[in-house]
Amino acid sequence: MKQKAKLVTGLIIGFLAAIGLDQWTKLLAVNHLMGRPAYVIWDGVFEFLYSENRGAAFGMLQGKQWFFLIIAVIVVAAAVYSISRMPATKKYLPLHLIAMFLCAGAVGNMIDRFTRGYVVDFLYFKLIDFPIFNVADCYVTVSMFIFILMFLFLYKEEDLNCLSGRKEREAD
Repeated sequence: MKQKAKLVTGLIIGFLAAIGLDQWTKLLAVNHLMGRPAYVIWDGVFEFLYSENRGAAFGMLQGKQWFFLIIAVIVVAAAVYSISRMPATKKYLPLHLIAMFLCAGAVGNMIDRFTRGYVVDFLYFKLIDFPIFNVADCYVTVSMFIFILMFLFLYKEEDLNCLSGRKEREAD
């Protein structure tokens, strides 16, 4: 139990630090990019470009703040449930971190939606004209990509039984 408490404490600290980094970068974008031309990092490839996103990815679902709140609550609840069910071992540490970063991304963008009415985006891959995004978006996207890879190549179905409670039911 002591190991689980240490893990959860570390995840909470990481969660708060990740949200802090996301909010700090968005504040920098507001203070240094809003109303100004793009800040070019690599000409024709990558730049910092201020944008206000009132929807979801790629601008979908504009102005649906309550929908996004419900989704964020579901993501956080699923992550907390998963963390509570997974063993506090090295084998599951990547999944704990994925859950933490998914929560940080969801909460980071939710903070924007409810304090500003929109999400601040500022990272733009001009080369491929990719939609403008932010640090919280990176948390969610990278975490899900790593989760899919780990699910396909590292974890077996029985490794994830802890999430469903299957072992407990089978033992009954």
